[in-house]
Amino acid sequence: MNPAEWLARTARAHPDRPALFLGARHVTDYAGFARQAGSIAAALAARGIGAGDRVAIFQPNSIDYLPLFYGILWAGATCVPVNGKLHAREAAWILGHSGTRLVFAKDADALRATEDIGQTVCIETGGPDHAAMLDTQPSDWPEPMAGDAPAWLFYTSGTTGRPKGAMLTCDNLLAASLSYLADVDDVAPDDAALYAAPMSHGAGLYNFIHVQRGARHVVPESGGFDPAEILSLARELGNISMFAAPTMVKRLVDRARSEGSDGAGIKTIVYGGGPMYVADIKDALSVLGPKFVQIYGQGEAPMTISALSRADIADHTHPDWEARLASVGRAHSVAEVRILDAEGRILPPGDVGEIAVRGPQVMAGYLDNPEANAKTLRDGWLLTGDLGHLDHGGYLTLHDRAKDLVISGGSNIYPREVEEALLTHPEVSEVSVIGQPDPEWGEIVVAFIVAEPGCTPAPADLDAACTALIARFKKPKRYVMVPDLPKNNYGKVLKTELRARLGDD
Repeated sequence: MNPAEWLARTARAHPDRPALFLGARHVTDYAGFARQAGSIAAALAARGIGAGDRVAIFQPNSIDYLPLFYGILWAGATCVPVNGKLHAREAAWILGHSGTRLVFAKDADALRATEDIGQTVCIETGGPDHAAMLDTQPSDWPEPMAGDAPAWLFYTSGTTGRPKGAMLTCDNLLAASLSYLADVDDVAPDDAALYAAPMSHGAGLYNFIHVQRGARHVVPESGGFDPAEILSLARELGNISMFAAPTMVKRLVDRARSEGSDGAGIKTIVYGGGPMYVADIKDALSVLGPKFVQIYGQGEAPMTISALSRADIADHTHPDWEARLASVGRAHSVAEVRILDAEGRILPPGDVGEIAVRGPQVMAGYLDNPEANAKTLRDGWLLTGDLGHLDHGGYLTLHDRAKDLVISGGSNIYPREVEEALLTHPEVSEVSVIGQPDPEWGEIVVAFIVAEPGCTPAPADLDAACTALIARFKKPKRYVMVPDLPKNNYGKVLKTELRARLGDD
């Protein structure tokens, strides 16, 4: 089924229900939302674009984003959402690789100036060609799409090389969306999905179930993440739900504390996309209360590998509470999760190995990349490249990416457990741990530390924080004080950049 049918159905059943908001300002209802999508679809069809064609969106979050996204699907085409913060040359590479026929872009001239744009037609969002498309007589109903038809071509962040295009089918998106209701949160018509993280990635995925339930969709006027703006919108609009990376949660909590706010109007914050340390989620609970749900997923299994429920996060009376906070919860309803050894054998509870997942939400494969498909997809299982273990209760705990494992003196050291220990030091704000090649040990542990304002934690005190919680051989051999950690647009620390810094020393 074409996911755009959810929009068409909601618009017919509840045409006057508020749909799109720019900040606190109501822009259009569901009838208007569907009309825009149908007009975009009709204009694309007039250009000969339909099933099997790819149409991209290259821009930051905006009030135009969802009508464009649904217009592409409405036409039966495949949407290619491109991170709006990429350089035009990086975006042009994705357009060329995906064979995109048309792209909606905030800065179409920058794309046209690149060498790789080829024959891709560029439409400037908000420009006269876009306006003419919106004036087109709308298509009455979305084009039929088979369940295995590609709907969303998701390009990975590409922090270690060229990004790969994960082909997400209609069935993938519908399974992931319905799993939100089963494992993350319920959605009511008076709820509001707030898009503070990029709509080209995980935050955008949650639009589908909010459309199906006829809820509101809010794009901040800033177009991104501003903690003060979010707290203000939550108070004004109420029942806000949003996806946030852990670094975003930390900033939101700090702002709420400084305002004396308890996050009134925020219904749910779904966090994921990177490690949320136990100390940080405890702090978040103390300031904002039980508003949190954690998810673990990848672009290849979008937002749907495991979930840690609101109840699990809030239940501080449970004897395993801290261990559960350190986990990423239990398998989503649609997911099978296993821990595998290097030979692909299933490991028992407690043993660390590679996390594998199978289910209807797992991508069809990478576009034009048989080598990556052979490495990543085996017998229906997605090999995530993440290391973790399952406990007897089915709770999954991440250790690290396999490539981030530090092997020092023949012993495995997981950076996350070192990071957790260092974050117990009151003068440490952020930390990232990597391995540095060493002729004697193979690798040594190096910790990059962002200190709290006005603080300079002593190495001896940092050592003490580690040895109070982990074995001595795991503590860093070197501490590097930095003003901030390099991150990508989704809040993930770029360990490749940290390794490069060490190489420059």
